[in-house]
Parts: sequence; structure tokens; C-alpha cells
Amino acid sequence: FTRRHINIESLTTSKSSIEGIHRFTIVVEVEEEMVKKLVAQLEKQVDVLKAYYYRLEEIVYQEIALYKVPMEAFAHGTDVEMLIRQHNARILEIEPEYIVIEKTGHQAETEALLQALRSVGVYEFVRSGRVAIVRPMERLNRYLQSLEIQASDAE
Repeated sequence: FTRRHINIESLTTSKSSIEGIHRFTIVVEVEEEMVKKLVAQLEKQVDVLKAYYYRLEEIVYQEIALYKVPMEAFAHGTDVEMLIRQHNARILEIEPEYIVIEKTGHQAETEALLQALRSVGVYEFVRSGRVAIVRPMERLNRYLQSLEIQASDAE
């Protein structure tokens, strides 16, 4: 990625639905031809079983954002509480000095809440990488199943 001057927008890793297999979700904003080259390069890596790329319309995705705002913002009425409700966010933790708010959604939604909260002050803000599930049946599961069948046929 660095050699090709490609900026990774988001990188998320997690267990997959198959025991012992982990999944990486890498978000980049480049032309499709470049993505195809990246996928081919990733598949050449020793520990990579298979790599796929998807367009936005092929996935369901979300990000999670946490906001730490001053407790005093809530002392002056219900404006902040209304703001939290309007953005479908929720309060995770209340401490004497601050409140932690959680918002799950697309980047534009988490960014909109950040901008709205700036009026009361934001001590900290953090956003996760994208978590995604493919709309069609997961190709990796089918690929791994085919490998298992080939292995059992070879025995």
C-alpha cells in the first residue's frame, strides 16, 4: 500500500465464521483496476487464503464512534440529550467530569454528531474501522468448503 501511495481509510480485523480463520476488512478509495491489483498482491502473501473486493452496494457496514463530552454540557438543559436522541446515539458512561456517548453508523453519521457536539465541547473522539458483511453469500466460506472437499477426496 505504501509503495503504491495508497492511503488505507480503515483497517479492521476479527475472527471469521470459520474456526482459526481471521478476516481483514481494508477500506481504500482508489480506482477498481488498482483494487484488482491489490487483491492479486494480497493473495500472493503466504498466510492469505483468499482476498476479495466489494463495492459499497455489495456490503452492509457500520462504524462505531465514541465521544467524551463535559458533564457540564448536561447541566444546562436537555439540548444535548435531545441531540443524542436525534442522532440515535446512546450514553455509555456517566462520570462526574464527563459523559461517554456511543454512535453506530456510517462515517457521515458519526461525523455529523461530532460536529453537533463541538458546540458543547468534545474532550475526546475516536472512530473504529469499518465492520462489514457481504450481501451475497460469503465467497470465502464456499472457497474453504471446496478446499475441505478436495482434501477429503485426496485421502
